[in-house]
Amino acid sequence: MAWFLGIGITGVVLLALSLVFDGMLDGAPDGFLDGGMSLPVVAGFTAMTGFGGAIATGTVDAGPGLATAAGAVCGAVTAWLTYRFGRALMRDQTAVTPRRGDLVGTSGNVVTAIPADGFGEVLLQLAGQPVKFAARSAVPVARGAEVWVEAAPSATSVVVRPVVH
Repeated sequence: MAWFLGIGITGVVLLALSLVFDGMLDGAPDGFLDGGMSLPVVAGFTAMTGFGGAIATGTVDAGPGLATAAGAVCGAVTAWLTYRFGRALMRDQTAVTPRRGDLVGTSGNVVTAIPADGFGEVLLQLAGQPVKFAARSAVPVARGAEVWVEAAPSATSVVVRPVVH
């Protein structure tokens, strides 16, 4: 049983190393870890082979051959699940990152009055989150007024016009 526990602990150490050195072996040409064999997959297989063999030895008093076979089955299932989970995570697509051009045409509220010759502040919704922007306007706009965004000259400023009801 001690051998199986040692193999399981080795797998856990490999898993810790794969977290620390994530992606370092991904560029190795024609290596053992190319394709579907990543370090987390190998670590999962090794850990579960060892711990599965130890469990088989301890619970049903299996001999070395049967314990190794049981551990290898557990390790193969864990390796396959780790591989599938890793691929699912790698294919996960996020939403498109919002750009400043996405602000044009949106409405917001003035939080700091906008003078005719300077900047004020407006609160706009960007990707569903309230964001404060520096704002200019051709006419003075009072605090609390609703405005429309006409342009976004930079990532932190907008040109607005008051909404007339």
